Amino acid sequence: MREERNELLSSFEEIGSAEPTVKDLVMALLIIAIVFAFLVPKIYISNQIYYKSRNINKLLDNYEILKEEHRILKRKIEYAQFKNQILGTIF
Repeated sequence: MREERNELLSSFEEIGSAEPTVKDLVMALLIIAIVFAFLVPKIYISNQIYYKSRNINKLLDNYEILKEEHRILKRKIEYAQFKNQILGTIF
């Protein structure tokens, strides 16, 4: 029983003491490069979509403001025309 236990422990020590090789390092760097190759374009595209949507929202806000100003100016013009017509008939 003790011999089996010692044999198992020695086999675990052999496995655990294996040092990383150059191949392992290259594989790790390759995996990191592949992950970066997929993530960097996704992050860039997401940022571009965010900034474009901010610009679109800003333009839509300006459009709504200008539409409201246009309505106000139309009312002022109609009031001025109405006032002119009434004053024109009096004098």
